[in-house]
Amino acid sequence: MSDTYKESEDFVTFYIAGQLFGVPVLRVQDIINPQQITPIPLAPPEIAGSLNLRGRIVTAIDVRKRLGLAPRPDKTCMSIVVENGNDLYSLMVDSVGEVLGVDASSFERNPPTLDQRFREYSIGIYRLDGKLLVILDVNRFLDYNRGVDAA
Repeated sequence: MSDTYKESEDFVTFYIAGQLFGVPVLRVQDIINPQQITPIPLAPPEIAGSLNLRGRIVTAIDVRKRLGLAPRPDKTCMSIVVENGNDLYSLMVDSVGEVLGVDASSFERNPPTLDQRFREYSIGIYRLDGKLLVILDVNRFLDYNRGVDAA
């Protein structure tokens, strides 16, 4: 066994449209309640706007819209603040779960039956007791330049 092998990994979990997702705990800067968001003119529709978090400007992204899902039935949501490069992003999610430690050996690549919208932004899954934990690839999720070259 090499020194780089990890027996378990920790994820901050959240729900979108009833599906359990996870983000590596080391990527998470903060978890915040709904904030006042200032719209950004001409931004893509999934960018809800920007907010001020302790003096830093944070881009707020509606995860449902980014995944191509129906709008939230109610307007309440929580946000998971992640860092990507030197920028902060607020991922607006339906609800935040818990910090979950999972056995790294149970990691699986995305199965072909996983919803294409989830598969596009996922690095893989963990099968839990009766649930599927989809691991969000934060870099890919926040990369707005993907596919631009192909167009």
